[in-house]
Amino acid sequence: MATIARAAGVSVATVSKVVNGRSDVAPQTRARVRELLLQHDYIAPVFRHSEAAASPTIEVQFAGDLKSYSAEALEGIMDAADDLGASVVTSKASLTTNWARDLVAAGRRALIAVTSVYTAAHLDALDRAGLPLVVLDPLHLPHSRVNSVGATNFAGGLAATQHLLSLGHRRVGYVGGPAMAVCNQARMHGYRAAMEAAGAPVPTDYIRPGEFKYQAGLRSAGALLDLDEPPTAIFAGNDEIAFGVIEAARTRGLRIPEDLSVVGFDDTLLARMASPPLTTVRQPIREMGSVALRTALRLANGEKIESHHIELATELVTRASTAPCR
Repeated sequence: MATIARAAGVSVATVSKVVNGRSDVAPQTRARVRELLLQHDYIAPVFRHSEAAASPTIEVQFAGDLKSYSAEALEGIMDAADDLGASVVTSKASLTTNWARDLVAAGRRALIAVTSVYTAAHLDALDRAGLPLVVLDPLHLPHSRVNSVGATNFAGGLAATQHLLSLGHRRVGYVGGPAMAVCNQARMHGYRAAMEAAGAPVPTDYIRPGEFKYQAGLRSAGALLDLDEPPTAIFAGNDEIAFGVIEAARTRGLRIPEDLSVVGFDDTLLARMASPPLTTVRQPIREMGSVALRTALRLANGEKIESHHIELATELVTRASTAPCR
């Protein structure tokens, strides 16, 4: 307030009156003080701290299309919020000029971002607004400025590929997500590690990065299956890619798993409903959402976090989409 008072040429008491909505301030003075408050990223309090602590509201932002993964993550967040007496508001990521300040002004105590990407400028805006951020399943390497929750992607990729190798497959391809996404890189490195340990070759054409989408799986698997020496098994970077792989095989007259074994990653509800049910690496999505919510509340309450990045264990779930190599 003293800084604003000096800049506006008024007393601290006058600034206090403007902040608290008092009417006994001249219109021109009020306008000048408000403009300076905006320039200094001042956030007007919407409620008392005791009221905020009693029922904190957490913003959950999603980037891109909402999918089965998003729904399961949100269920985990909401279950934890219900247990802890918190409220959750969801939105699509829209990083406008005053977005961080607007969130605090709307009463948000923390922000959970699901697979969203934030630049240094976005992080600076959150710091100025005093709004804690937790990223769920980060696309980039965990940064000390960003609290995040993920899974053991390398171990999951290793387990998926070892499963296929144990079935006698040696020609195993990998169809993944964006090449620069840290989760994709970890899954791919797990695949490579298992192949190298088994002495199985990995031709350049057998690794196909793309997007975590059905169409990408359909397109990349088609290219793999049209090779002169196609793989007998494919490890997909997520379940949605795996469904694209299965469709690419079907259109070429290949049966799953008799002619091609397929492993996914995530273990979404769709993996259990697929025909045949999908062998996949279970990523504990709901638990990750729960941990993200609990971490956000701790940060909102000013508590110290032991680690800025938490990883939960993955687990291979064997179903009917894999079989011994013929």
